[in-house]
Amino acid sequence: MKERFARLGPVRAVDRVTSGTPAVFSIRLQSDHPDLKTIDAMFVLARRGLSMLKAKRQIEAVIERGQATVELPTVEDTSAVVADLDKAGFEAQLVQLSTTLDVRHVRQKLGLSREQFALRYGLEVEAVRNWETGKREPDTAARSYLRVISNAPEQVGLAYAQTPSP
Repeated sequence: MKERFARLGPVRAVDRVTSGTPAVFSIRLQSDHPDLKTIDAMFVLARRGLSMLKAKRQIEAVIERGQATVELPTVEDTSAVVADLDKAGFEAQLVQLSTTLDVRHVRQKLGLSREQFALRYGLEVEAVRNWETGKREPDTAARSYLRVISNAPEQVGLAYAQTPSP
């Protein structure tokens, strides 16, 4: 058995990133990349906290379906992940940096009071207050809605506004 393992060659250790924040990336194949380096791409994902098996499955998903969305637990620099995957023949785009969202910052950026913010976007004033004071965290759906509000406040306000019936 020892001889068989010796023929395989040395095992590359994963030099993991020690600190960073969670981030979600959308990964695709580069259409014009001459040669794909799947093993290097797996190591890019494993360095940021995925097990080698999960990293392998994510890269396989990209190859089979053309795209995969991956949550990396420990990202030190989003541009480093994008650059490393680019070298391996994959295109990565940051989807979400972390699961936390500063609701007060979003509201204040729009120059609205809690009541105005809640009314304009169809939220409960008490929920907004609880999110801002840290009593509660928005659930996944609310977090997604708040992220959309943060990125496109005018469009969301228009979409939410009721149009009069003819």
